[in-house]
Amino acid sequence: MRTIRTETITKVMSDLCIQANLVLRQDVLQALRRVYSKETNKRAKEILRAIIRNALIAKKEKLAICQDTGLACVFLELGQDVKIIGGLKKAINKGVDLGYKKCFLRNSVIKDPLSRTKPGYQPAVIHIDIVKGNRIKLTVLPKGFGCENKTQLKMFNPTAKIEEIKKFIVDTVKAAGADACPPYIVGVGIGGTADYACFLAKKALLRKVASRKSQATSYISKLEQDLLKEINRLNIGPMGLGGKTTALAINIETYPTHIAGLPVAVNISCHALRSASKII
Repeated sequence: MRTIRTETITKVMSDLCIQANLVLRQDVLQALRRVYSKETNKRAKEILRAIIRNALIAKKEKLAICQDTGLACVFLELGQDVKIIGGLKKAINKGVDLGYKKCFLRNSVIKDPLSRTKPGYQPAVIHIDIVKGNRIKLTVLPKGFGCENKTQLKMFNPTAKIEEIKKFIVDTVKAAGADACPPYIVGVGIGGTADYACFLAKKALLRKVASRKSQATSYISKLEQDLLKEINRLNIGPMGLGGKTTALAINIETYPTHIAGLPVAVNISCHALRSASKII
């Protein structure tokens, strides 16, 4: 059994919030550079250049990549051989609060969603997964709501054809149009229950943009590639002004489900897909 004090968790979470909001993930930056080199639409190319330059300036000047610094979504892989000294969730929320305040990030979280109270920095949305070992992996995904608001869930009949599912995913991106700041990274969750499919769709955004499923699930890889081609034919383009780069990637996560159902959820991220992780 390994002991970890909450002060350590708070410090790590604070640092991760700063890193995620100021430094664009390397895989996303590389993907932007890759599509920039292939984009033929002049206006789209100029927008992509501006997006890349924005990310580089944000990192150099220690500024937020986007003015919407999001709601902190925390994914915690907690080793079963770890003993936490203190309150875990309290430590995570304190770290979010400290990190956001330290970097003067926007306070966008209201504690009462109906009365719309004065905004703050936390609480975060925390997902905890118990895993083997004596380590903790902390990941923060600051999710802006321009793209979060475009989330869609559909409970398909188990007899639904793959083409129906593909149409739902493509139509969701089409309906988002320019509103969620393309080019997008599209997370898709298939299976489980309604709530778990939505969780999977968001978790899919943590996968590296260029990653593909293993050979055992090669049909999912093919589905991802087919969907990416279809979505990029929509001609929405960077910031919705046309071009062949509407999405950088489609990441699909699946989970076993009930014989009577087939949940499918889509969670879109804008081009500023921000996340940061650390193992302690």
